[in-house]
Amino acid sequence: MSEQPQLKEENLIIIKEIEAQPAVTQRELSVKLAISLGKINYLLKELIKKGLVEVKNFSDNPGKLNKIHYYLTKEGLEYKIRATGHFLKAKEAEYNQIKQEWEQMVFNGNGIVNKEEEAVK
Repeated sequence: MSEQPQLKEENLIIIKEIEAQPAVTQRELSVKLAISLGKINYLLKELIKKGLVEVKNFSDNPGKLNKIHYYLTKEGLEYKIRATGHFLKAKEAEYNQIKQEWEQMVFNGNGIVNKEEEAVK
C-alpha cells in the first residue's frame, strides 16, 4: 500500500493555485503566496515526485523559453479533498476553542457580564 503524503497547508495552497491557473510560473507562485522561489521549486518537485502534480511542456522551439503547465493528477485531487477536510476540521476546532475562551472571559460563569468587560464596551 502506498504511503499517503503528509498533509501540509502550503501544499494545499499550491495545489489550489495550480488547479486555478495551470500556466502559473514558479515566480508568480512565489510572489502570490509570499514563499521564497527556492521553496516553491522544492515543494513543486516534491508534489511531482509524489504524483500529485504533473508537468507538461508546451514549447518545442529550442530558442524560446519552455512553456510549462502544471496539472493536478487524480491523486492530487484526492489529496486536495483530504487536506481541505483536515484543515477545515482544525480551523473549526480552533474557532470553538477561541469562542469558549471568549465566553469564559465575558461571563463569570453565572451568565453575568464582568463589570470590567462592560466598561470596555
